[in-house]
Amino acid sequence: ARGAVMRLGERETVKIPAIPTGSVALDVALGVGGLPRGRIVEIYGPESSGKTTVALHAIANAQAEGGVCAFIDAEHALDPEYAKNLGVDTDNLLISQPDNGEQALEIADTLVRSGALELIVIDSVAALTPKAEIEGDMGDSHVGLQARLMSQALRKMTGALNAAGTTAIFINQLREKIGVMFGSPETTTGGRALKFYASVRLDVRRIQTLKDGDEMVGNRTRAK
Repeated sequence: ARGAVMRLGERETVKIPAIPTGSVALDVALGVGGLPRGRIVEIYGPESSGKTTVALHAIANAQAEGGVCAFIDAEHALDPEYAKNLGVDTDNLLISQPDNGEQALEIADTLVRSGALELIVIDSVAALTPKAEIEGDMGDSHVGLQARLMSQALRKMTGALNAAGTTAIFINQLREKIGVMFGSPETTTGGRALKFYASVRLDVRRIQTLKDGDEMVGNRTRAK
């Protein structure tokens, strides 16, 4: 009835089905039990901090639930053996190694609109180099091209992800800002659009190298 008052307990809460990250503590911290479906997630941090590892764990978990996943390898650096060791079914993982940023984002958009995907990972934003920058002369001005490319693509992709219930993970590098006196000297690449469109932003840091005797066996990472 209109204007009726009810106890909150009587109303079913809308559960956002989530993709487990592989870390119970992180799933709890995210509040919905993992990475929310149909949303954009940004995983950022310094180089070699474990960002791709977090994304691959999410792929393994989504596949374990029967989901189809895609990995846009703009870095051209995906190690299938390493992915396999983390539990990724590499035989059934859709992989693309695009030539430029436009192509990467177009492929991502097409895959999302197919409605078949549970999860898509774009590795990484820094590697989404605009075509004009790859083909152009060194002297040409490409300032702001990548930021524009990202904001157009994300604006288009947000609704499609939501409609399809697909989660998109964008992996992003942290860079040092030159000559910063106040505030954080670190910045992410690709302009401000990703910050704006991402429902979840994970800051991943390596805090310790795990050793077995003298052998390096892994890294302890912290996400916040």
